[in-house]
Amino acid sequence: MPGYFQLLTVIAPVFALIALGGLARRAGWLSEQADESLMKLVVNLFYPCFIFRAVLGNPALREPANLVWAPVLGFCTIVLGFLVAWWAGRLLRLEKGRGLRTFVFAVGIYNYGYIPIPLVQSLLGEEALGLLLVHNVGVEIAVWTVGLVVLAGGSWRENWRRVANPPVLSVLAAAAINLAGMGESLPKPAALTIDALAQCAIPLGLVLIGATVVPYLDRLGSLWDRRVLGGALALRLAVLPALFVAAALFLPLPETLKAIVIIQAAMPAGIFPLLLARYFGGQPLVAAQVIIGTTALGIFVIPLWIQTGFALLVR
Repeated sequence: MPGYFQLLTVIAPVFALIALGGLARRAGWLSEQADESLMKLVVNLFYPCFIFRAVLGNPALREPANLVWAPVLGFCTIVLGFLVAWWAGRLLRLEKGRGLRTFVFAVGIYNYGYIPIPLVQSLLGEEALGLLLVHNVGVEIAVWTVGLVVLAGGSWRENWRRVANPPVLSVLAAAAINLAGMGESLPKPAALTIDALAQCAIPLGLVLIGATVVPYLDRLGSLWDRRVLGGALALRLAVLPALFVAAALFLPLPETLKAIVIIQAAMPAGIFPLLLARYFGGQPLVAAQVIIGTTALGIFVIPLWIQTGFALLVR
C-alpha cells in the first residue's frame, strides 16, 4: 500500500500541470479567447478518444456487475453530495438567489475526471481506468439532470437532452463494441490515431483548469467567505469523503470499484461547476470559492484519504 508521501508524488504532476496553465495565462501564451475553442477540442475530440482507448478491449468491462454498479454509484455519489450540501447550506443560512443553489451544485460535484484519471492509472492500472470512465457516465447523468435542476431549475426533459454529450456517447459506444467482442478489431492506423489524440486530453484539460481560475486568484480577497469556504472545506474534504469510504467498505462491490470510490472520495470540487454557473445564471464567485479552496487544500488531503481508505479496505 502506498504511503502518504508516495501518494503526494503521484498527485504532484497533476497540480503542476494546473499551475503551468495559470502561468501560461499570466505570461500571455494562453488567452481567454482561446479557452472556449480549446475546451471544445478537449470535450468533443481528445476526451472521447481517451475513452475509446481505455474502454475498448478492457476485460473488466465485460463483467455485468461492473457495468451496472459503476454508473449507479457515480449517479448516487453526486446526488448524495447535493443532498448533504443542501442541508448544510440551509444550516449555514445561505439562501436561494444569494448563493445557496451554486454552493450546493459546486460542493456536490467532485473532480471526477482530470485529477482521478492519472491517479487511477498509476495506482490501479489500465483496466481500472475503463471502469472509472463507466462510473463517470452515472456522474454525468446526475450532473446534467439533478444538478441543473439544483442550479437553475428547469424541466427534467430539457436537462436529459444534455446527457447525450460526446464523452457519455463515447463510453456507451465503446462499451457496446467491447461487449460484442470487437474491441480488438480496430485497424492499426485508426488505433494509433486515437491513441495520439487521447494523449492530449488530460494534460490540456489540466492546463485549461489552471488558466480558468487565474482571474479569481487576482482577487484573492473576494474568495474569502467564512460560511461558503468553511462549509465547502468541511463537506467536500471531510464529511462526504467519510460517507464515500463507508459506502466502499460496506457495499457488496467488486474490489476494483471499491478502490475507485475511495479515490473519488478524496477529490476536491470539480472545475466544471464554475463554467456551468456562468452559463446557467448561477453565482460564479461562490463556485470559485468552493473550487479554489477545496483544490488548494486538496493537494494535502487527497493522499490522506486515499491512504486511509486503502488501509481500511485491505483489513
